[in-house]
Amino acid sequence: MIPWVVVLLWISGNGVQAMFSQQPQDLVVVAGQPVTLPCSIPGYHGVVLWIKDGLALGVGRDLSGYPRYTVIGDHSTGEHHLRIQRVELMDDAVFECQAIQAAMRSRPARLTVLVPPEDPVISGGPVVSLRAGDPLNLTCHADNAKPAASIIWIRNGEVLNGAMYSKTLLRDGRRESTVSTLYLSASNIETGQQIICRASNKAVPNGKETSVNIDIQHLPLVNLSVEPQPILEGNLVKFHCSAKANPPVTLYRWAKGGNVIKEVSGDTYEVIVDHSFFTEPVSCEVTNPLGSTNISRNVDVYFGPRMSAEPQSLQVDLGSDAVFNCAWTGNPSLTIVWMKRGSGVVLSNENILTLKAVRQEDAGKYVCRAVVPRVGAGEKEVSLTVNGPPTISSTQTHQALHGEKGEIKCFIRSTPPPDRIAWSWKETVLESGTSGRYTVETVSTEEGVISTLTMSNIVPADFQTIYNCTAWNSFGSDTEIIRLKEQESLPVAVIIGVAVGALVAFIVLIGTIGAFCCTRSQRNLKGVVSAKNDIRVEIVHKDHNAARENEEHTAMKQLMVSVSVLPPFPLLTELCRCTVYSL
Repeated sequence: MIPWVVVLLWISGNGVQAMFSQQPQDLVVVAGQPVTLPCSIPGYHGVVLWIKDGLALGVGRDLSGYPRYTVIGDHSTGEHHLRIQRVELMDDAVFECQAIQAAMRSRPARLTVLVPPEDPVISGGPVVSLRAGDPLNLTCHADNAKPAASIIWIRNGEVLNGAMYSKTLLRDGRRESTVSTLYLSASNIETGQQIICRASNKAVPNGKETSVNIDIQHLPLVNLSVEPQPILEGNLVKFHCSAKANPPVTLYRWAKGGNVIKEVSGDTYEVIVDHSFFTEPVSCEVTNPLGSTNISRNVDVYFGPRMSAEPQSLQVDLGSDAVFNCAWTGNPSLTIVWMKRGSGVVLSNENILTLKAVRQEDAGKYVCRAVVPRVGAGEKEVSLTVNGPPTISSTQTHQALHGEKGEIKCFIRSTPPPDRIAWSWKETVLESGTSGRYTVETVSTEEGVISTLTMSNIVPADFQTIYNCTAWNSFGSDTEIIRLKEQESLPVAVIIGVAVGALVAFIVLIGTIGAFCCTRSQRNLKGVVSAKNDIRVEIVHKDHNAARENEEHTAMKQLMVSVSVLPPFPLLTELCRCTVYSL
């Protein structure tokens, strides 16, 4: 914007101050017409600028940046009129004429540009077909007008009242679009009538109009039947589409869930139904020259549970809440049951299962089960893993035999897995490997970790020692105290007495049976006895007590082996036929 220069210019020769004899005035003009804004300053020979909305259009008569703008008039007499060819909406502005050297500016003149509306349009025209008995809704819009167009409806030369009117300002902030909706009841319209929509504003006082003719005919009247209903999933169902139309029906079109079924073109559709027919309606669209009528039906399909929102396994910290979400669909209405695997307790009958402040014992498998009565059931299993310190479970007392190999175990459940597992007793700590008579082995399973402390050649001191199994992870630790107990065995003499008594009873039984059976040589019996006496076990011990214990243990084993070589009881029938025992 060119700054003002406050200078008083006295016209040379007469000393008279320059003044406007003509100034631009407010004008209203219709877009597309020419307009001239006057500006005369007699006797002034300096620079004249035209200003539009505060911005100079050019210097003097040079308006090359605006090809539709021209400065006209006799410059020598001070005429500097602004001529605009074919006024456009962008010319809607405030204009000033300024004499720079004289520091003069004309009054601001507002040029208002009017824009007639575009030709009005009635939706559905030029012929509007109606189904008999239906009311008539006509919508007419006249767009891009300044100011907004007024719309009236005319029938048989009379203006119809009761139309709804609305307008919308366009993005340029100047023009507006107008929409008018006319409602006529079925009793107030007749076929063949012409209804006119007339739009007008200041730019077109006489208005612009368009019209429609009303043609009342019958669109197809459609009924869609489904047989049988209800129906179990996997069975055949028949859809029948019956229609009455004037003019007659020209086309049947079927769709399911909005997808056209191309292979069916008649008024009947047969299909094996599945669960999708319960939620995706089957539609029949009937067409005649006037248009189409579409009708849809869902099938009451009975189907077992189908998962619509699958639950996800969770891993949460100890003390936090665990929330499972599980959603099923089914028909008829289904029942949802949440349970922990291995427990008969129902935790929830809702889609959502919330476990508050979970503990280690809450970890495990959870089942979301849905049941549709008389149709079917389904279930989904998820896991809950609880992050927390390890928990150790073990038999607190393990048994072992003196002089033999012994072992003690601890079972560790831990999420996250244990960072360290250690056995400690007396002054010894062992995490893995072998130290003297002791070996530590750790095995991972699906349920947890098993750590085993093995001791070779058990000595009495081992039964007096307290063993600690300790496991650590990032949440903490747990310790289990385990003792080794000497395993008690029956005295060897008792075992031998029982065994000998059983053997004698067995031989007597055999002899009694043999008295009624055929004779056999005693050589065979002696062969059995000699086979029994062939077994020998020789054990040498430096320790006298240990040697005696092992002698008893060996005698017991020898006796058990001797008994084991006798004929088994099922052979008695065979022996009865051909053997006599001599005692």
